[in-house]
Amino acid sequence: MTGIAPLVSGVPSSPGQARGPVRLVRTVDDFARMRPGDVLVCRTTDPAWTPLFRLAAAVVTETGGLLSHASIVAREYRIPAVVGATGALSLLGDGTTVIVDGTLGTVTGQTR
Repeated sequence: MTGIAPLVSGVPSSPGQARGPVRLVRTVDDFARMRPGDVLVCRTTDPAWTPLFRLAAAVVTETGGLLSHASIVAREYRIPAVVGATGALSLLGDGTTVIVDGTLGTVTGQTR
């Protein structure tokens, strides 16, 4: 049976929901992989990562809190964000469609 299940959870840091394919970005060398509507999944962000927020439907980071760079910039761009989602880079598959809920702090997707 197929259903929706939480894949990772963390700190809800920018409200709203967005759906899109996961794009795992580990370093600045991966920036060119981002496409409009992708869900940016990374360890953390800093000012050099800000241009990716224009493309992202949502942001998920493994570290951070309400005052982290990812949280603040996501709120400025009005896109959902979940930060402090431990293990996101290993638990979420590149290209997998997920729903990010920045109000609840969850990332959900299809299960088999």
